[in-house]
Amino acid sequence: MYLVADFHIHSKYSRATSEEMDLEHLDQFARRKGISLLGTGDFTHPRWLRELKNKLIPTGEGIYRYGETCFILTAEVNNVFLKGGITKKIHNLIFVPNFEAVEKINRKLSFYGALESDGRPTLSLTVRDMTEIVLTVCPDSMIIPSHAWTPWYSLFGAHSGFDRVEDCFQDKTKEIYALETGLSSDPAMNWRLSGLDRYVLVSNSDAHSPAKIGREANVFSRVLDYYQICKAIREKDKEKFLFTVEFFPQEGKYHYNGHRKCGVRLSPQESQQHNDFCPICRRKLTIGVMHRVEMLADRPDGQVPPGAIPFRHMIPLDEIIADILSKQVGTATVEAEYQKLVPQAGTEFEVLLWLPLEDLRRYTSERLVEGIARVREGKVKVLPGYDGVYGEINIFQEEEKKPVQIDLFQ
Repeated sequence: MYLVADFHIHSKYSRATSEEMDLEHLDQFARRKGISLLGTGDFTHPRWLRELKNKLIPTGEGIYRYGETCFILTAEVNNVFLKGGITKKIHNLIFVPNFEAVEKINRKLSFYGALESDGRPTLSLTVRDMTEIVLTVCPDSMIIPSHAWTPWYSLFGAHSGFDRVEDCFQDKTKEIYALETGLSSDPAMNWRLSGLDRYVLVSNSDAHSPAKIGREANVFSRVLDYYQICKAIREKDKEKFLFTVEFFPQEGKYHYNGHRKCGVRLSPQESQQHNDFCPICRRKLTIGVMHRVEMLADRPDGQVPPGAIPFRHMIPLDEIIADILSKQVGTATVEAEYQKLVPQAGTEFEVLLWLPLEDLRRYTSERLVEGIARVREGKVKVLPGYDGVYGEINIFQEEEKKPVQIDLFQ
C-alpha cells in the first residue's frame, strides 16, 4: 500500500487562497486524487488552528484524521530580515508532531509578527534564529526550506536569497535535512549542485485551491506515522521514501527569465545577450530558476548523487484532458470527462502512475491512454513558464487534435 503525501498546502486564511481550502473540501479532493496524507498548512493562524483542534481526530503518533484523509501539522512562514545590509525573504515549512508544540511555537513566533494577519505570516526574524526557537521548543519538529529556487521568497532566490544553505542557516545548517524543489525545478536540476548532495529533495503542491493538491507529492512505501516519516526523510531511507512526483519544471511559472508585462520569455542564454534586461522596455528581467541553477551549478546535467531519492514527472489528469479537448482546465467539459473516468478506473494517482495501460483502455478512449503513456515516458513539449506565467503543456500537436470526437470517453 502506497502513501501519497503532500505536506505543503494553505488554508482559506492565506492570501490569494480559495474559500474552499477547508477540511471538508480537502478531504473530498484528496480522496478522488488518491492522496493519503496532507499537511494542514497555516497552523500559525489562530482561526485555522481552532478549526484544526475542533475537527481533527488523533489517529496515531503525530497523525490526525478528517473524513478519510490523514493530516500532519504543518505551517509555512515568511522570514524577512537583513543580512549584510541586504533584505532577505525566505519561506520555510515547519512540521510539528502535536498541538501542544504548535501552541508553544506560536507563542514564541508571535513576538516577531502578527500571526493572525495571514495564514503564512511574515516574521521579522532570521531563518537561523527561527530554527533555533522552533527546535528548542520541540526537538521533534522539522524545518524544510520552501520552493527553494523561486526568484522571491526562497533560499536560493535570485532576488532575495542566498548562494549556499550554510549562508542562510549558519550554525543550524546541521539541523536541516531536506529542501523542497518547488514547481519550477526538479531533482535533476538540484543534483547539479554537489553542495546539496546530503539533502533529501521533497516535492509538494503549495496548493491554494483544493483542485491543485497533489500536483507535486511524495510517495512512501506504506503508511507511516509522523516520526517514521521524519526519520525516512532524515535518513534518505529509499525503502520507505520511494520517489517524488514532479511537475515538468518548464511548466512552473518561474522556470525561464522574463518580463510578464511585455510578454518576454527568455532562456538563460538569451537573457544574457540582453544583459538580463527586457529587450522591449529595458527594465530588469525576473531571473528564473533555470538561470539561477546555471549560476550556482558545479556539475553538468545528468549526474545522480549516491543515495538520491528517485522522481517521476507527472501532469495532472485534468491538464491532459484539457490538452486533448483543446479546452481550459476548470471548464465544465473537462471536469465532466474527469468525473467519468476517475470513479471507474480508481484515483487520479492510480490512473496517472500505476494502472497498466491495458487496464486503462477498459475505461477510456485510446487517445487519453496515449496521452497518459506519453506523459509517463516524458514525451511532451512545454513552453516554459516565466515571471509568474505558467508554462504551456503540449502532449499532442495541433494536427493530432483535429480528429478528436466529442464523445472522447466511452
